[in-house]
Amino acid sequence: MLEHVATTNAEGDLIINVGPQHPATHGVLHLVITLNGETIKKVEPHLGYIHRSIEKMCESLTYRQFIYVTSRMDYLSAHINNHCCALVVEKGMQIEVPERAQVIRVLMDELTRIASHELWWGAMAMDIGAFTPFFHAFRERETINDIMEETCGARLTMNYMVPGGVMVDIHPNFQKRVKDFIQLFKSKVDEYDELVTGNIIFQSRMKDVGYLSKEDAISFGCSGPTARGSGVSCDVRKLYPYDVYDKVQFEEVLETAGDSLARYMVRIREMKQSISIIEQLIDNIPEGDFQAKTKAVIKLPKGEFYSRVETARGDFGIYIVSEGGTTPYRIKFRSPGFSNLSALDQMARGSKLGDLVAMMGTLDLVIPDIDR
Repeated sequence: MLEHVATTNAEGDLIINVGPQHPATHGVLHLVITLNGETIKKVEPHLGYIHRSIEKMCESLTYRQFIYVTSRMDYLSAHINNHCCALVVEKGMQIEVPERAQVIRVLMDELTRIASHELWWGAMAMDIGAFTPFFHAFRERETINDIMEETCGARLTMNYMVPGGVMVDIHPNFQKRVKDFIQLFKSKVDEYDELVTGNIIFQSRMKDVGYLSKEDAISFGCSGPTARGSGVSCDVRKLYPYDVYDKVQFEEVLETAGDSLARYMVRIREMKQSISIIEQLIDNIPEGDFQAKTKAVIKLPKGEFYSRVETARGDFGIYIVSEGGTTPYRIKFRSPGFSNLSALDQMARGSKLGDLVAMMGTLDLVIPDIDR
């Protein structure tokens, strides 16, 4: 019960509440934790505090309108969520997206991935006691937000993707500003390693903490860096490439240790891969249209359609059942956060309470993505 800070069960174990208002839960996540002394016996997440019935809401929105509701789920991967919505509509309508639009989309996706990982790095370090990295992370993230604002007109929920391409062409300064940012950011990633990764206190807080085996990661349906930190190959950009991901060279980052440090290293190395993708594309944006010609009112043909993308947190999928109208008959979002959160109990059992924050930090939870 929320009115109790703590209680005991029949076995004499202590039961405490973490959240729903707690700085380490990054939102309104409520965890009921069963403890034997300082040792965790069980972690039970309670959801529903910010449920908005988004899937039902989308059934009354047109295929142009529902795209932007997904910006309010994983708001740190707003571009990528919108991209998936556009892909599923394009699949249903068999729309051929101009190559210029495809390249712009991928550039925006990778800038979004870097910005998301930046926020994760700063917040996670602060959760376990390192305050300074938060300022470093926001310094670089602000540059990306400024680039986004110049082209999209917004900094967080950009609403830039549309069926057939992107809403407007990139700003004339876009290429120069992105190249300047990449040159700056290359040195900053190494600085992050020097500041945090190699720190002996940080290593002791992360290494051999929150172990998740490859088999358990698959069993729980984990994806993204959470799964790849346990050696699971699951990068949608590699396995099911979309737009121009099959035309760029990059590595799927895998670690096999399965602990919190492994999940941390996957994200740090992923930022370097995103830099590589951007470098390959930024000087090779083809000329042409930024949006395919589509009808003002879109009607998906009767049938079932599914598309998936790789967000900063993992595999995001959209399943639509269409009856041939202007709105979806049924819609289902497959977000990575719910599956990743479900593995927290497995990771935490037998660990100390003080290590729970480190485990949660490496899951990179965005609660509106889970509780929608």
